[in-house]
Amino acid sequence: MPSRELVVTRFAPSPTGHLHIGGARSALFCWAFARRARHDGADGRFMIRIEDTDQARSSEESARGILDDLAWLGIRWDDGPVLRRHQALGTGHQGVNQGQGGDIGGDSRGVGPYFQAQRVGIYNSYIEALVKAGHAYPAFETTEELESRRKAANAAKQTYRYQRPDDVQIGAFNESRWKRAQAGEAHVIRLAVPREEIIVRDTILGDVKSAAGELDDFVIRKADGFPTYHFAVVIDDELMGTTHVLRAQEHLANTPKHVALQKALVRLDNGKPFRTPVYGHMPIICNMDGSKMSKRDKAKIARKAAKDAIAKDGGITAAVLAGTTGIAQKQIADFLAAESDSVDTAEALASHFKVALPEIEIWDFRRSGYLPEVIINFIALLGWNPGMKQADGKDLEKFDLEFIGKNFSVERIGKGSAKFDRAKLLSFNGDAIAGMADDVFVQRWRAWLAEYEPEALARLDGLGADTLMILAPAVKPRAKTLRDTLKPIAFALASDTGYEFDKTAVEKNLLASDRTGAKLLAEFKPVLAGIDAWTPGSIHAAIEAFAKSKGFVGEKGVNVGPIAQPLRIAITGVAVSPPLGETLGVLGKASTMARIERCLTSL
Repeated sequence: MPSRELVVTRFAPSPTGHLHIGGARSALFCWAFARRARHDGADGRFMIRIEDTDQARSSEESARGILDDLAWLGIRWDDGPVLRRHQALGTGHQGVNQGQGGDIGGDSRGVGPYFQAQRVGIYNSYIEALVKAGHAYPAFETTEELESRRKAANAAKQTYRYQRPDDVQIGAFNESRWKRAQAGEAHVIRLAVPREEIIVRDTILGDVKSAAGELDDFVIRKADGFPTYHFAVVIDDELMGTTHVLRAQEHLANTPKHVALQKALVRLDNGKPFRTPVYGHMPIICNMDGSKMSKRDKAKIARKAAKDAIAKDGGITAAVLAGTTGIAQKQIADFLAAESDSVDTAEALASHFKVALPEIEIWDFRRSGYLPEVIINFIALLGWNPGMKQADGKDLEKFDLEFIGKNFSVERIGKGSAKFDRAKLLSFNGDAIAGMADDVFVQRWRAWLAEYEPEALARLDGLGADTLMILAPAVKPRAKTLRDTLKPIAFALASDTGYEFDKTAVEKNLLASDRTGAKLLAEFKPVLAGIDAWTPGSIHAAIEAFAKSKGFVGEKGVNVGPIAQPLRIAITGVAVSPPLGETLGVLGKASTMARIERCLTSL
């Protein structure tokens, strides 16, 4: 029986921070391409590779966080670093915590390791082979020499290009340079790029051409001995069997370098030339104003908030902010001078000045209480659509991960920028929450609270085992995100004396008309005290009976408003809350009576 065609896609993040929403989109499309290949009868495999050769910025913590974010989204990789079931942190609907079971990743094809820092020996073998074949050479110019040449070109109003040394000829091994490098003289390795046109054949954008001479001899191994991104990615794509590369258009400028390397390289194990994968460069993700959606968006907002505060109060300095935020003074000074866009500094300053930062990374969306299935659905629409209609004739926009895997195709990826419509995402998320059964919502709500608001969960559980289930019908229709659930239940998270009374609400509902509301509340207090079965139903019934006894009846039936609003303000401090039966039921009888007494006493 003939073997099936092997289709391998890969997502290769740098572990220098959280997973960007654009990276998640790239991972999703690569995963979907491989899954669609399986549906079409091929052996489709999705691979994760960690590009950690930038040792100064890479961290194991970031790598683990990126893997966990992917698992939370439900994106499982066939080949790559192993994420153990017990290591997965999130509340993903289809991730390792939700019944698919087992670990994610592995090396069944034997093409690992999947961390580039562990593959340096492989890269050095190919570096040496390139040098000895005359396609690369050691270069010994210092940083100061190169900067002097760049300044001279700028002064002459010319574009700076690195000039290949006179003693380097393509195809000829320069043994003297190699000996100097082997002896320990500081150097980098550069590719000797032929002066010829390079064509990138792109399945989304069509042929993209680079004119002869447009590429100079670029660095493929840095002075620290680590390969550059360009070199490592080409070696790994070949040795790991990558057949298709889907990535954002911002990488398009790098691809001619990769094609040039592929033309120069041959495999050391069988002498065959390197293949060129099928490339597809996807649209850039932009904000609604057309600017690129970037981590720098956080820095811009936090910097503005800090500068506005400093302009109003001359006593706010970098030194003062360092003391209050725990961020180093120089780091804050550099940030304010726009010499740094540190996300950590931006978040610290935003927290200090109480400004909200936009969600950019998957971790942001998780913390804000978005659902993974909604994020997956939404980012699939950033540059791609299935081209299907609903029964009402409108474009099909809501679907799940399984649907994407069955219906994905590169042909339906657009060329233009994709705009990230936050209002639409929020609407999607709200619809998904509202559509959940109460028990499912409570399960998801509890998991989110446990991860991001454990103190709130402890307080709610302390009120009773059924607290979340009692509150679910009230908070679910109001919440666009899981974090939105905290506002309507603030009364339950506060102690009996830990909330304030809204002065306007008190004046209107308790003190107006010769304190009518306060008098009704005092009269209703013993009615509540006499309820034996303290349940939402019995509380609702008592409120209605009291209102009816007072003659609060209109054309639409009993009007509970005259007693309901004073009662609501007494126990929550504000004029808006979940239904009173649920609100009082959650607080319990003792707490309810204490809060009413406090309100009446304060008046």
